[in-house]
Amino acid sequence: MTRAYAIGDVHGHLDELARAHERIRADRRREGWDDAPVVHLGDLVDRGPESAEVVEFLRMGPSGGPPWITLRGNHDFMFRLFLENPKLHDPGLTPRHEWLDAALGGRRTLASYRVEAPEERPVADIWAEARARVPLAHLVFLDSLPLLWRTEEAALVHAGIRPGVPLIAQAPGDLMWIRKGFLEDGTDHGVLVVHGHTALDAPAHHGNRVNLDGGAGYGRPLVAAAIEGRDVWVLSEDGREPLRPPEVT
Repeated sequence: MTRAYAIGDVHGHLDELARAHERIRADRRREGWDDAPVVHLGDLVDRGPESAEVVEFLRMGPSGGPPWITLRGNHDFMFRLFLENPKLHDPGLTPRHEWLDAALGGRRTLASYRVEAPEERPVADIWAEARARVPLAHLVFLDSLPLLWRTEEAALVHAGIRPGVPLIAQAPGDLMWIRKGFLEDGTDHGVLVVHGHTALDAPAHHGNRVNLDGGAGYGRPLVAAAIEGRDVWVLSEDGREPLRPPEVT
């Protein structure tokens, strides 16, 4: 069975990301998972103070050993869309919302790139400064992010999948944004779907899917997990803790 590590939504918290990788390194030493890749489930940016540093850390990748895979989250896409043209609107957002809204945390991402983005500043001026300050290498990296990574037994994705649709035919918008129609669906998808996007107080196993977004974007710890087949363990400084579906009574 294929082994992999997964890390939930980072949201601009470099310190949490570094700690998650340290837990993975410690687990490799204990368990001998020397070849298992590390899959980051997206939402690298927004809300936290160090989005630029997170992007650079992941862009540079490991100095050796198994590869890192970084998936695209909806916040990463909104950031990239703004840099392309601030008038472009992500269809995953309602028409009355935009990436610079306080609830989405885009201005904190811009601040990490030393872009002045107070609410009273014209968006065109913010965009022009952002285009000048965000490195081209970061744009290229964000453009390169895949939407899904899978093994024989699991599919790792940012938000989830559209039930009943083959993985190869999933719409990008669903992979980055879906909640309704996926979270409440209890049918087996043929693979265990490992995702983030919907922040919880702690990771949760729902039988057909596992949510690893423990709410790092809201000040809670970033989740790192080990996956083998359909078995999942949450990593802590003390080792592994099995993550299982709740028992049906």
